[in-house]
Amino acid sequence: MFISSFRHKSMLSKGFTLIEVIIVIVVVSILMAIALPAYQDSLTKGRRADAKEGLMDAANRQERFMLDRGTYTQTMTELGFPNNPTLSKEEYYTLEVEAPDPNCPIANCYQLKATPVAGGIQSEDTRCTNFFIKSTGAKTATGTTAAECW
Repeated sequence: MFISSFRHKSMLSKGFTLIEVIIVIVVVSILMAIALPAYQDSLTKGRRADAKEGLMDAANRQERFMLDRGTYTQTMTELGFPNNPTLSKEEYYTLEVEAPDPNCPIANCYQLKATPVAGGIQSEDTRCTNFFIKSTGAKTATGTTAAECW
């Protein structure tokens, strides 16, 4: 009798009960519900650096173009990019040149614009939708938190 009850107790202490497993699943689910959106938000913020890097590279190329030719260009291919408009390095954004306003022609002024690739993962970013940099050095953005984008 002593031996059979000893075996019975040791068998019970080796496993998990169903309620323990359910509690662990609930706790993990709650943690994931909190952590996953924060993680995805961090990834979105990190991908914005692709737009900024692309714009800064294009702005540097515009300034070199101005030094060499005495004018800015509205064509990304003249700046050495493969296409007009062109994709950013990590291909999350489309980069293009715009004239900043009718009172300042492209010969004297430019505005570079980074737009999320249509249907791409960054197109879901509503906080910082488009990024801009002007020949004056002004950096702006559009979106629900545009002031925080740069």
